[in-house]
Amino acid sequence: MTATLAPMLSARLSLTPKTTLAGLLDGAWWPLSRDLTAELPALVDALDERYGRITRVMVNPTHWPAVPHKVPATGHTVHVGWFTEQDPDKMILLSYTVGRCDLLVIPPETEPAAAARLMTAAAIPGGVLTAGALMSDETATGLRMRDARSSKDAWETDGGSAPPPLRHPVVGARMIMQPGKPRR
Repeated sequence: MTATLAPMLSARLSLTPKTTLAGLLDGAWWPLSRDLTAELPALVDALDERYGRITRVMVNPTHWPAVPHKVPATGHTVHVGWFTEQDPDKMILLSYTVGRCDLLVIPPETEPAAAARLMTAAAIPGGVLTAGALMSDETATGLRMRDARSSKDAWETDGGSAPPPLRHPVVGARMIMQPGKPRR
């Protein structure tokens, strides 16, 4: 009996372009779940070409229900550590060759439009916003968008409506001039 392994899903990842502008983040990662054992191998494989072999990962345990000490990756083991002082929305990955990669971690339950905005914002070269600041900004943006939608819905359902379509003049209608206004 031969066991076949399911193909590993690729990581939903956005990295800053290679440039001399250093920012606070090197990109963003949008995992499919909060299971580090299941999610880290795909992330580590995706970063291998650019950062070399990732050997250590540091997270804040706030958003991860379980933080394993070691996670098997392709051809090696990744050691995982946790620090409560670290920004809970950031993950730090260390490699032997390049050094360090800081990623914004987008919660798996995030709506695709919000995740796309966050991935774009985190991958801006020379970005000065922290992971926490990006998440706070997106939360505020999401609230403003929901408020705008709900106020429009309230207007429509509470008796308000969109303006009526413009009426076309009736063909053959006579114009009556008002006194004191010159003709054009």
